[in-house]
Amino acid sequence: MPAAITEEQQYRDRQALLDVAERLFYRQGVQAVGMDELRTAAGLPLKRIYGLFPTKEALVVAMLDRRDRRWRASLAAHLDAVPDPRERVLALFDWLAQWFTEPGYRGCAWVNVHGELGSTSAAITEAARAHKQAFHEQVVELVSPVDASAAEAVYLLAEGAMVVAGVHGDPTAAARAQAGARLLLDRTS
Repeated sequence: MPAAITEEQQYRDRQALLDVAERLFYRQGVQAVGMDELRTAAGLPLKRIYGLFPTKEALVVAMLDRRDRRWRASLAAHLDAVPDPRERVLALFDWLAQWFTEPGYRGCAWVNVHGELGSTSAAITEAARAHKQAFHEQVVELVSPVDASAAEAVYLLAEGAMVVAGVHGDPTAAARAQAGARLLLDRTS
């Protein structure tokens, strides 16, 4: 009889599978990546994969949720390093510019996955909406001390920059969106 899998091993296998899934799904798209490719890349048997995530959809949702926590924490850490509230708003776009120039940037993972599978998966739609809602709240909290009336527009500038950078491969979208945010904030200064 094989040895029981420890909680530690379960955690390591889960993280390794999520790492592989995130890399492959982001680079190739969810539908283009089969379970055999995931199995090979993760070095885990299919039975083990399905023991961790009973469906591919469950794996995608877990990957998006983990990415969401990491993504928003990275943004928060970047913003927390900027003491001036107005400059902190503008720093949002500096962070986006850094992200847009990372090797392999392919746009917003949540928009990409939702575009691929949102019409057929309520769970994926919910994961994408939860991320966008959490980011929206993060932006409102960021902008409100400077000019609460500009919060929605700054959010839309950030979202638009992500789409333009992803679709057009143009990382300068962040600087152009930042210029728009600066104009919004300057009107109340």
